Amino acid sequence: MESDLTTVNTAPTPHEMRHAMSHFASGVTVITGLSDDGPIGFCCQSFASVSLEPPLILFCADHRGRAWPRIRDIGRFTVNVLREDQADMCSRFGSSRGTKFEGLDWTRSAWGTPALPDVLARVHCEVETVHRAGDHDVAIGRVLGLEALGEQRPMVFYRGAFGLADTAGISGT
Repeated sequence: MESDLTTVNTAPTPHEMRHAMSHFASGVTVITGLSDDGPIGFCCQSFASVSLEPPLILFCADHRGRAWPRIRDIGRFTVNVLREDQADMCSRFGSSRGTKFEGLDWTRSAWGTPALPDVLARVHCEVETVHRAGDHDVAIGRVLGLEALGEQRPMVFYRGAFGLADTAGISGT
């Protein structure tokens, strides 16, 4: 039996990759750390649980970014899970400009990392291992502590936009 399938040896372009992956909805987090110069953080939608025993999580971050290499070197971070109404946090931490913590009422967690206000959950971690994968690092964090803080709906990232599940083009129908 002959196959009608043809082998394609052309890798997708970055634009094609971004477009195809935009069809996968994900939650939105802000990864924070505390350096000698003060708090640092960045918006991240590639976050997942890896293991329950031991408790491990992962996220992916551009290894050329400004915040992630510093947080990696510090060795501790907090994953702040955003609520559906925290678009301001997405804008604040998704931008490469400005002082992200200016005017923000954050607190220092028991693990020495910035804890953002009014989030759904906080996952406090130390860097377990980091794997280079293309232009990103896959960071594995060992969970030191957890805070489940709210019952609201999460912020989502879908088709290149941050927003509510309903306004990001996702509906329950």
